Amino acid sequence: MVRALLEKAPTYCNAPAAKAKPDAGFMDEKDDSMSAINAEPGLLTRDVDVALERIAAARAAIGAIILGQERVIDLALTVLLAGGHGLLIGVPGLAKTKLVETLGIVVGLGALRVQFTPDLMPSDILGSEVMEEGLDGKRAFRFIRGPIFAQLLMADEINRASPRTQSALLQAMQENHVTVAGVRHDLPRPFHVLATQNPLEQEGAYPLPEAQLDRFLLQIDVGYPDRAAERRILIETTGEREARPKPVMSAEELSAAQRLVRRAPVGDRIVESILDLVRSARPGEGDAELAKGIGWGPGPRAAQALMLAARARALVDGRLSPSLEDIEALAEPALKHRMALTFAARADGETIPAVIGRLVKKTLR
Repeated sequence: MVRALLEKAPTYCNAPAAKAKPDAGFMDEKDDSMSAINAEPGLLTRDVDVALERIAAARAAIGAIILGQERVIDLALTVLLAGGHGLLIGVPGLAKTKLVETLGIVVGLGALRVQFTPDLMPSDILGSEVMEEGLDGKRAFRFIRGPIFAQLLMADEINRASPRTQSALLQAMQENHVTVAGVRHDLPRPFHVLATQNPLEQEGAYPLPEAQLDRFLLQIDVGYPDRAAERRILIETTGEREARPKPVMSAEELSAAQRLVRRAPVGDRIVESILDLVRSARPGEGDAELAKGIGWGPGPRAAQALMLAARARALVDGRLSPSLEDIEALAEPALKHRMALTFAARADGETIPAVIGRLVKKTLR
């Protein structure tokens, strides 16, 4: 099946083109050209087979620990495979923290957690320089790394910290390095931030600025499990034995899967559909009636996010190339945090998910 898809590869376009490096956001990795796919079909076939096997095993291993949240698991895996960062929003007790912990173990990433509070300082995340005196009496500064130097950083309740502390993540999330005292310090690869946010308690919270929200590949809304899943949770998590996650991938295998995501062929129709959807969500573009309540819309980074996330979701689902179904499923997670409504639209009871739903219906169906 994979070989049959590869034989059709010349009919697809791989965007962006070879050697083209977009300026915005997380899209700063090297991109492989379509000629690389055609030149090594056997290698790619082997890579795809291995990647699909590992991804399926990781999906099953996470699902055995996190019950009743299949969609959230798929979106979280999509974020990691696409090489981006994820924002998980949900009320307390929905296993958001457990999900991040389980992800780190299953995919073999070194994970650290930071509990964001109003008194948290940037140095508590990035690290700081300390003065040390050697045996010879000479003094020198030594940099002590903070928890951001992890392959998977969990920023728990990120909206609890002050804007000054929140901004400490901006450079790391976009450029994969931090600067302390004028010195650049590279972060480990791969590097991912999975942040959680509680939408209920607003006292003592600092909403994330638009620039930082745009750095998150997807916003993942975590809802309540259904009755059957909650019954299973009740039985399996209150007994004598507790299920423990087991590693099924390594960081190197995840990196290989991320490279494969960027080599996956994408049809012209998918590219045009992404452009149609993103551009229609901007004021002054697309259908004026649908966009009249939009205050500001998504930029090019949203289209980049949809392109990468669609490729990654296809692999999570056991496919090589994305489809319109992937774009439709990812439209809300990719666009919701990258647009806002006008005051008049909010006063009329309009919501961003409803607007996105109408845009999807107009542009993709």
